[in-house]
Amino acid sequence: MKGFSVVSVVKRRWTVIVTVLVVTVAGFGVDRLHDVFGSNDVVSWPRADSIENSKFNPKQVLFEVFGSPGAVATINYLDEHAQPQRVDDARLPWSQLLTTTDPTLFADLRAQGDADTLTCRITVNGIVKDERSTTNVNGYISCLDKSA
Repeated sequence: MKGFSVVSVVKRRWTVIVTVLVVTVAGFGVDRLHDVFGSNDVVSWPRADSIENSKFNPKQVLFEVFGSPGAVATINYLDEHAQPQRVDDARLPWSQLLTTTDPTLFADLRAQGDADTLTCRITVNGIVKDERSTTNVNGYISCLDKSA
């Protein structure tokens, strides 16, 4: 019976041994490169509704529609969650106050009424951002501020 010889095993399986050595050395090299270039560092960003952002001053957006006394209008606007809202037969003057802690708000206000004069206004924290008027009978008006 033949004895076990390391030399005979190496002669028969040399390709497997070399492959294992190459993979081990390459894996070690890649791990060292990750440490050198800092790719193991974890970067995290705070979410918009996290505690870190709770100190942001609330933003107040005021929608207003004016017209002749006793006039009514159909008013459409986007609320603080960018959801469309509709108010039918609103007595003028009409206003809606939105409060948000989001950094921006897409403020969109549209109205159509039976007044001789119709005006819409968007005010953000007391500053008028958009104001428009029309003198058409049954006029349609829109105000917009993309970064309220």
